[in-house]
Amino acid sequence: MSDPNGDDRRTSDESETGADTGTDGPTDRPERAAADIDSGTGVGDGERSGSRDPRGEPTRVATEERRRKISVLSLLVAVLGAWVALSVLVFETTAAPLWNDVLVGLVVALAAGYNYYRVTNDVPLSTGIATLVAVLGIWLIVSAALFGMTGGLFWSTLATGLLIAGVAGYNAYEAREARAVATDSGVES
Repeated sequence: MSDPNGDDRRTSDESETGADTGTDGPTDRPERAAADIDSGTGVGDGERSGSRDPRGEPTRVATEERRRKISVLSLLVAVLGAWVALSVLVFETTAAPLWNDVLVGLVVALAAGYNYYRVTNDVPLSTGIATLVAVLGIWLIVSAALFGMTGGLFWSTLATGLLIAGVAGYNAYEAREARAVATDSGVES
C-alpha cells in the first residue's frame, strides 16, 4: 500500500517484492536520476545500460573524432606557444619584444597544454582557456607591429599569432559546441 502523502520510504524494489531493507530514511531518488545523465565526455558511458551506449552509432563516432581532433589541435597550439617563447633565441630583438614573446608564448604553451591534458583525460575542453589563448594570439598579431619588431621576429610573431588565434578560436568554438551537445536532453534511446 502506498502512502497518500507521497513520502513512501520503500524503494521500487521493496514495493515490488514487499521486502523491507530496514532503512528508515527517504530513498536516494536524485542520486539515481543523476546516474542517468550523460556527461558527454565519454567517461562512464555504458555503465548504466549494461555496456550499451544509449547514443546512436553516428553520435559516438562523431564524438570520438571530435575528441581526437581537439586534442591534436590543442597540442599544436601548445607547440606554437613554445615556439613564440623560444623564437627570441633565434632572432635578434630588443628587450620589450623579447619579454612580450617569452611571457605570452609561455602562457599560451601552458594554457594549451592544460587543455590538451584535459581532453586526453576525457574531461571537456575549457572554453574559457581556449578563448584566452585565442585572445593572446590576437595580441601577438598586434604586438608585432606595436613593439616595432623587424625582420624574422616580426614575421614569425605575426604568422604564429595568426595560427594561434585561428586554431584556439576554433577550439573555443568546438568546446562550446561539445558542451551544448553534452547538456542537450535529447539523447537517443
